[in-house]
Amino acid sequence: MTVNCETRPLLRVTAADSAFEARRKSREPPLDGDSASMQNKKESGAEAAGDGTRKVLTFSLGGEVYGVDILRVKEIRGWSPVTRIPQTPAATLGVLNLRGLIVPIVDLRVRFALKTAEFTPQTVIIVLSLRTESGQRECGIVVDNVNDVVDIAADAVKPAPELGGGQSSEYIEGITSHDEQMLILLNAESVASPDMASTDLSSTTPVEQAA
Repeated sequence: MTVNCETRPLLRVTAADSAFEARRKSREPPLDGDSASMQNKKESGAEAAGDGTRKVLTFSLGGEVYGVDILRVKEIRGWSPVTRIPQTPAATLGVLNLRGLIVPIVDLRVRFALKTAEFTPQTVIIVLSLRTESGQRECGIVVDNVNDVVDIAADAVKPAPELGGGQSSEYIEGITSHDEQMLILLNAESVASPDMASTDLSSTTPVEQAA
C-alpha cells in the first residue's frame, strides 16, 4: 500500500514537468529567417553526406551554372561597395567589414577570365568559410545571382577535364548535371587561396567598423 501511494504523486509530477517543458520550448524565440534557413540547410547537408549525396548551393555566372558545397557557405548577402587594397590580385575587388571581420571579396568573373559585367540588384556576395593553414577564415565571392540548394549524388560527379593552358581548371572540383543542365562544382579553397594569401587583413581578429 505504501508503494502505491508514493508512486501516484511521482507520475503526476513527471507529467507536469513534461507539459512545462513543452510550454517553455514553445516560448523560445525562433532564429531569424536567414540564420534558420542556412542552419537547416547545413544540418540537412551533414545528414545527407551519410547516404552518398551532398547539398550544393548553385549560382549563375556568365551564363553558366556553378555550385559550391553548402557546408562552405557562411552567409549570402547583396552587393555592397568594398574598400580597395593596393597590390592585391586583379580579381580581388577589396575587403568588406562584416560585423568586425575584414573579409576579402573576389570577383569570380575576373578570376575566371570572363567578360566583365556591371553590378546589379541581383548581384550577390557568397561568404565562404574556408579551411586554411592558419585556421578557419572567410572570403566572399561575387556572382551574378544565386539559384537554389540541390542534392548531388557523389558518384554523379566527374573529374574536371584537363584543359591545356586553362587558367580556371584548377578551381574546378568536378562536373555533374542537374535538371538536364551542366553544373560546375568549385573547390572553394582553391578559388579563394590567392586572395587569402595576399590579404592578411582577412583574419578572424575583430576590428573597428570603418566609417
